[in-house]
Amino acid sequence: MEESAKHLIEITDVHKRFLMGDTVVEALKGVSLTVDEGEFLGILGPSGSGKSTLMNVVGCMDTFQEGSYKLLGIPVESLGDDKLTILRNRLIGFIFQKYHLIPKYTVLQNVMMPLLSRGMRYEDAARIALEKLRMLDMEKRLAHKPNELSGGQQQRAAIARALVGNPKLLLADEPTGALDSKTGKEVLKLFQALNDQGHTIVMITHDLSVAKSAGRIVRIIDGELYKEEAT
Repeated sequence: MEESAKHLIEITDVHKRFLMGDTVVEALKGVSLTVDEGEFLGILGPSGSGKSTLMNVVGCMDTFQEGSYKLLGIPVESLGDDKLTILRNRLIGFIFQKYHLIPKYTVLQNVMMPLLSRGMRYEDAARIALEKLRMLDMEKRLAHKPNELSGGQQQRAAIARALVGNPKLLLADEPTGALDSKTGKEVLKLFQALNDQGHTIVMITHDLSVAKSAGRIVRIIDGELYKEEAT
């Protein structure tokens, strides 16, 4: 499924429109963006700026009306729902503000889920999930349910789940938004360590202090990207 590509992400002149009643809202207005493998990019914007829409496009969770998007050289807009599901599962690891852990499952079971959905044997999925949890200092919490964890521990479990399938891209949506400032800084240091190990990270945030942990920042305002900043 993968093809050779100069950029991991190559978005060109993408327009995304919504119909709200009789009004057409243009959430993305000709957005173009490239991200190379190994980059840590922060996408910074206020509420209503289009950053969540852009995240959904980057994560192959939403379509668009005009433009093109290549992920690892694959033209995303040409894929049907089934192939998009496979693409998301194999190439993208998602990290959300609210963690999205399944309450009835243990930490280990939550982290195994992406591998089980690929059809991997339970024993193999458990072994790989345990490796990632150990890497994130969560081996003492394997049998805990999400409601038995602190916010920082839940986010570490969510990061382990995102990493378990060895994705090409980690996509983080306001990853410190539900955390206190001390725990948020610890999570950002973890992101920087993951990036130092070669992981490509795209992080969506409204907070400049959070965005500054990335190696590069682009700003989105009213559906348009503005100047890029090195951090």
